[in-house]
Amino acid sequence: MTRRLRILASLLAVLATLAACSRADRPADSAAPASEGPAAELRLGFFPNITHAPALIGLDKGYFAKELGNTKLVTQQFNAGPEAVNALLGGSLDASFIGSSPAINAFAKSKGAAVRLIAGSTSGGAQLVVKPDITGPEQLKGKTIATPQAGNTQDVALKKWLKEHNLPRGADGVTVQNLDNPRTLDLFKSGQVAGGWLPEPWSSRLVDAGAKVLVDERTLWPGGQFPTTVLIVRTEFLQKHPDTVAALLRGTRQAIEFATANPAEAKTVTNDSIKKLTNASVAPAVLDRAFSELTFGLDPLAATFPQLSKDSVTAGATPTETDLAGFVDVTQLNKVLQGNGKPTVSAAGLDKSQR
Repeated sequence: MTRRLRILASLLAVLATLAACSRADRPADSAAPASEGPAAELRLGFFPNITHAPALIGLDKGYFAKELGNTKLVTQQFNAGPEAVNALLGGSLDASFIGSSPAINAFAKSKGAAVRLIAGSTSGGAQLVVKPDITGPEQLKGKTIATPQAGNTQDVALKKWLKEHNLPRGADGVTVQNLDNPRTLDLFKSGQVAGGWLPEPWSSRLVDAGAKVLVDERTLWPGGQFPTTVLIVRTEFLQKHPDTVAALLRGTRQAIEFATANPAEAKTVTNDSIKKLTNASVAPAVLDRAFSELTFGLDPLAATFPQLSKDSVTAGATPTETDLAGFVDVTQLNKVLQGNGKPTVSAAGLDKSQR
């Protein structure tokens, strides 16, 4: 009996060793990275557009830098969302203010792994503006309409709208041309494009150059609210540096509160920033019109994203509808809001990962 007990004990020891080896051999990324405290550096993306006014104000007023403390802030500007997505997925960017459609595309391309939506920034501020003699969808046939970049938020909105109105794209219908926003303005003035589905201030700039509004995108959404600009972050960065993400959100909150409480100064700060970045300022009338089209807020309007995901398929930006389970993480945002006595925001069930 004693000999049998010794043999049994030896077998149990071997099994325990094998189990430990099996655990040690598992990939390190099978579990979420542990928090490592504040990051040494935060690489933040943004666009030199009025729809990114909270980002521009946060940079100009030093709100981000102050909240980040010893974390170095490195910024990079982009013309449109797909460029920022490539930087995020390539690991050269940690967080970015970005359009809603590219945010979905980043999540889809990484199979739900690489990015998380952590806050809103801007709602509204996108329109289809065209030559004044165009009064309806059918008159767009044979015309060229511009968007900032293939797959960006306005590009998806235009292509979905064309499909809903049974307008084919291409030589037999409407040519959609992806152009940098300043180029669109130049080509509209010279008559080479008939208009564009554009973010502010570019839709207002075309209106100032003689265009008329054919579609205000706000009219296509319940309550007139849709996310034009949101804030996303690399998932790994969020997991490793939640305190740094919270600092970024505090800076964003201060920028939005400044824009709401001081609209005149917010316009000046935003316009001055755009001039520094693009060497072109916005005319006062254009600036006033553009700001009147926008609403700033931290709520990402998460409930709109399932529809936005469907729109990306309709527009041909993504082949299939994206499973958005786990896409939204407003944990740090709600902590920031609660800390200021503000109501929390909803993830609309999109924080529940099924992976």
